[in-house]
Amino acid sequence: MSIHDDATGVPAGADRQGRPASQASAPSTRPTRTAALWVAVAVGLVVLVMLIVFFVQNQDMVTVRFLGLEGTLALGTTLFIAAVGGGVLVALAGGARILQLRITDHRRRKAVGGPGVAP
Repeated sequence: MSIHDDATGVPAGADRQGRPASQASAPSTRPTRTAALWVAVAVGLVVLVMLIVFFVQNQDMVTVRFLGLEGTLALGTTLFIAAVGGGVLVALAGGARILQLRITDHRRRKAVGGPGVAP
């Protein structure tokens, strides 16, 4: 022990948990919902700017044929429609799986007599 240590064994310049004084005096900040919202807005704006750049750089017209239909669209728009269509398919599959899991969980809780089940 040094001459600066007190009777509790905590070094001088530290708080009761043994942290240095620089950490002890700093207030703890937890992320808030508002902070998360601002981060989401910032990320969304970056994605939108990237989409605008994508559309501006891909303005070549292409012919699209689907199930006997034929049309001409800008390449960027065509690729964006394809990406959104793929996202919709993934969302539908994910939604169906979540629904399946909820139904299974509801049946299990009902059979076991879990919380929220009327006697």
